[in-house]
Amino acid sequence: MRNYVNVRTEHLNHHGYLFGGILLKWVDEFAWMTASLDFPHCTMVTVAMNDIEFKHRVKNGAILRFDIKPSKVGNSSVMYKVNVFADEPGADVEVEVFATKITFVRIDEKGEPTPLPKKSKLRSESE
Repeated sequence: MRNYVNVRTEHLNHHGYLFGGILLKWVDEFAWMTASLDFPHCTMVTVAMNDIEFKHRVKNGAILRFDIKPSKVGNSSVMYKVNVFADEPGADVEVEVFATKITFVRIDEKGEPTPLPKKSKLRSESE
């Protein structure tokens, strides 16, 4: 799945660049939306975000592109690879600024892990 965000003044840290916590919020939110669309009617919760790598700082006005692709599907969990690219004002090319893997688990009404359905709407690597 692909999402876009425009970095604005309210997203900046005290150094004048994108605050990492805001980026992590977007990653979690957009990846959760992907998992929820891939596994409709399932309650999906974030259980891990690993291999977090901030590669470059991001300027105000940048357009961020979030690419979220399935990486691994288990019995009750699914992992996505998330890459974030920035197209900054005046730049000729977009640059990868962030990468991580994020895992979601399907839970039941008691909050216990429960198996994912055998059929899903899992997006392919090409989307």
